[in-house]
Amino acid sequence: MSEVYKNIIRLRQTNQLKCLYTIIRDKNTKRADFIFYSNRIIRLLVEEGLNQLPIKPKTVVTPTESTYEGADFQGKICGVSIIRAGESMEKGLRDCCRSVRLGKILIQRDEETALPKLFYVKLPTDISERYVLLLDPLLATGGSAAMAIDVLKKRGVPEDRIIFLNVLASPEGIAMFREKYSKVKVVTGMIDQGLNERKYVIPGVGDFGDRYYCI
Repeated sequence: MSEVYKNIIRLRQTNQLKCLYTIIRDKNTKRADFIFYSNRIIRLLVEEGLNQLPIKPKTVVTPTESTYEGADFQGKICGVSIIRAGESMEKGLRDCCRSVRLGKILIQRDEETALPKLFYVKLPTDISERYVLLLDPLLATGGSAAMAIDVLKKRGVPEDRIIFLNVLASPEGIAMFREKYSKVKVVTGMIDQGLNERKYVIPGVGDFGDRYYCI
């Protein structure tokens, strides 16, 4: 079972999960291993995100000509990645949902002010009718995620249809979500100690995008 508190869902802290995080936190971990073990964590996050979607009853007939009272997802979904680090989570989503629609939002942080700036938005035209899995590996100050959620809301997506998936979160980012977006569900793997003077998550994993994409 995952740990849930006021729409903040943390993956169950199993021995496996602790080992996976130890590998990706290690600065000496090679890029290929960082990608492999990050992908394993991302897959767990996507699975838990899908667990948060509403379902409806569905009856099917099995090959034995028996009926099975099962379930089907209620409504369509899509993924929206915050470029570029969020794109690392798209494969995990596709592995679980083969034909899922994807959107992208480009938000970059000003290194001097630590404030986000919006540069690019590309979303499915019917996004207001979908449940949205928002993808970004790190929740630090929450500025970029907040801007992305505001973009989604302006496109007609209700807060309670947004599920934000991240590998690591800071207490500061979690507190911002509880105060400003209380209806958005946050699914995270671990909640770290906090932010340093440069607003980076500590102990963290460093720059996730650089470690995932750069040789």
